[in-house]
Amino acid sequence: MKAYAVHNGKSRGRRYKELSEDKRSVFQLDRDRILHSRAWRRMEGKTQVFVVGYGDHYRNRMTHSLEVSQIARDMARALEVNEDLSEAIALAHDLGHPPFGHAGEHALSECLQAHGENFEHNLQSRRIVEEIENVYPNFPGLNLSIEVIEGLMKHQSSWDNPSGVEAIKPSIEAQIVNLADEIAYQNHDVDDGLRSSLFNERDLQEVKLWIIAKDEVLKKYGEIKDEKIRQARIVSNMMSMMIRDVLEESKKRLCAAGINSLKDVYLCNKALVGFSDEMRDLNKQLKDFLMNRLYFHPEVMALSKKGQGIIRALYQHYTAQGMAHVELKDYLSGMTDRFAELQMKDLGLKPVYRAAFP
Repeated sequence: MKAYAVHNGKSRGRRYKELSEDKRSVFQLDRDRILHSRAWRRMEGKTQVFVVGYGDHYRNRMTHSLEVSQIARDMARALEVNEDLSEAIALAHDLGHPPFGHAGEHALSECLQAHGENFEHNLQSRRIVEEIENVYPNFPGLNLSIEVIEGLMKHQSSWDNPSGVEAIKPSIEAQIVNLADEIAYQNHDVDDGLRSSLFNERDLQEVKLWIIAKDEVLKKYGEIKDEKIRQARIVSNMMSMMIRDVLEESKKRLCAAGINSLKDVYLCNKALVGFSDEMRDLNKQLKDFLMNRLYFHPEVMALSKKGQGIIRALYQHYTAQGMAHVELKDYLSGMTDRFAELQMKDLGLKPVYRAAFP
């Protein structure tokens, strides 16, 4: 590994001291603790874009996290930084997501704000691994390494260091996960959108990245008449193009910034892992397409609205029962889509809708 990687033997440790003769590295152990957690298992039943039950082949929150992990490991290997750390951050990054995707997150946050609280899934991911997952006798949570906890807070500008010293910026590994997350969801959302027939290949002709990837596939394979195979190869090629771009651009940035140590990474005020200007523009066009054609598609919106109505109904019910808001936040956000629907039916509740969405 490069000198600016987070090396296994130089982890900043864990919140609670542990005596262990485990042969796994600190970050391999983190990964395994995440994979054996209850929160990880529940992600199989949580919405990515299409609600659970829409179809067997659509991504859920768990399969998304696995795809992020695979991309992050490959990128970490190519940049010669810590694969195990990247993998652990990727696997844990969405543990705090509530049911019904981002629409559910918005509804839960809205309910809590009326009572002076808030909800943000990155913060909840941290709370899960530090407080909620109780499987050890001597400390709460999973007692993950500081580097993994820091990676979970990747959308914040600094790490809340309990010792009071100057906050630091994310590691290269954490930055890799940020990009791997974006690459994964952009491409699998195109794949799921095509599979659902909410848009088609003709619609994607307005997306330059799709056109470039399609031309490359044509040159490599010739004309592919099978629609599903053709689309799979084009989506795969778009993903590869994005990954190659990030790797090339990141190597340039690391060199230009004179990054020679982990300290250099933490002191750098600019992102060291990212897209080139050209790919950033292509990526924005793809994001805009997905926003208009998928995320705000009437069919997706209707499912999201239903999920929000369920969360509001459950929140109102349990609030009336006297449940504390922090406890209710943990309970509702930990639910799967299926469990939330069953709870609403068992309690005889009806979805609570707002006039406006979301």
